[in-house]
Amino acid sequence: MSRDLGTNTLQESEPIGYTLQMLPRVVITGMGVVSPNGIGKEAFCRAILAGKSGVKRISRFDPSGLAVHIAGEIPEFDELAWVDARERKHVSRVVPLAVAASAEAIKDAGLDPASMSMDEKREIGVILGTGGGAQEFSEEQYKLWHSGHVKQVSLFCIPSGTMGTIPSEVSMRFGFRGYSHVVTAGCTSSTDAIGYAYQHIQAGVQPLFLVGGVDSDITPGIIKGYTLLRALTQSWNDDPERASRPFSADRDGFVIAEGSWMFILEEYEHARARGAHIYAEIAGYGSTCEAFHRVRMSDSPEEPARAITLALEEAQLAADDIHYVNLHGTSTEMNDRVETRALKLALGEQARKIPMSGLKSQIGHAQGACGSASLAATLIAMEHGKIPPTINLEIADPECDLDYVPEVGRTAEVENALCNCVGFGSKNSAIVLRKIA
Repeated sequence: MSRDLGTNTLQESEPIGYTLQMLPRVVITGMGVVSPNGIGKEAFCRAILAGKSGVKRISRFDPSGLAVHIAGEIPEFDELAWVDARERKHVSRVVPLAVAASAEAIKDAGLDPASMSMDEKREIGVILGTGGGAQEFSEEQYKLWHSGHVKQVSLFCIPSGTMGTIPSEVSMRFGFRGYSHVVTAGCTSSTDAIGYAYQHIQAGVQPLFLVGGVDSDITPGIIKGYTLLRALTQSWNDDPERASRPFSADRDGFVIAEGSWMFILEEYEHARARGAHIYAEIAGYGSTCEAFHRVRMSDSPEEPARAITLALEEAQLAADDIHYVNLHGTSTEMNDRVETRALKLALGEQARKIPMSGLKSQIGHAQGACGSASLAATLIAMEHGKIPPTINLEIADPECDLDYVPEVGRTAEVENALCNCVGFGSKNSAIVLRKIA
């Protein structure tokens, strides 16, 4: 069938489903990483497969007056290698984090912006997902203002304190003239950014996107705010590496983290034509909203399960086609239990047979960037044939009873995988990946 735009009625010309079958395929051809447990995709790969924690005592300010002293921080990251010293005071930390991961993803994909024509740069879009965005920068500006250091406040305190300028900074760095957008939807931000880039390529809007997530919300104010919500663990200040404990019965909150995980997405034939290495195909994306509460999850797993089901249906895969699930797994009591129930609802009895793991056990919760971190970990599992473990899973929670690959990674052939993400505001999003031979 086709739609007559003049009459808004369906005409008998093509079978139902014809348009969907003809949608372009979307593949991932580049990856860049700045993570608490490894800077660069190779270091990140080694760390997650070995189960190395990146959680440590906060070093960028004295946390001793706070209830929480730990985070998934990256103190060894050199901001000035990516942003000029004169410009650093005018932008948030997320800018050098995003630029560093983007530069690696672009190089990994075999692209060279310096040699591109203007027409080629116009075909490359940037979509970033972030939860806190530049809140770190704004908090510092307010601190300067209210402490009487007005002359030190940045001239760009307003534009650089907004979410929208973050992708612009990346676009300007590489000269990309296509879309330059930000998605901010809480924890699902970067999953949705990747989903939107995937849909835009399918729609033929642009053949190539630089897309992913970045966040850096490790500040006194943000930690105090999360402490008010009783969301952060306060039990492991003296043993940071054991603090992030998804699915363990003694978990009592998440560990806030920072980082950036960026990718090159492009249309399959476009990638083949230039001989690009293909990590995997994005085969499906699903997103729902429980419409329940601004922070708390509903007890019902229905909407998180529906997001998974929508992604699987789009990928035309069944539960028994999935070989690995990368979980949201925040280490909060309700989140882990509801996610477990959602997987059982979406995947049925097959859920008990599929190996799954929670990356946040190793890096903490990178807020809106966590979905892109999940995607990076899943691509590594698919490429290396080894599933990263869920570390710190020491005491079994009877209500979290799936195969979370505890403590030690596992060798497994992963042809199809699922990345699951849930977040504030009742958001749920999922992406299905398929390996291309």
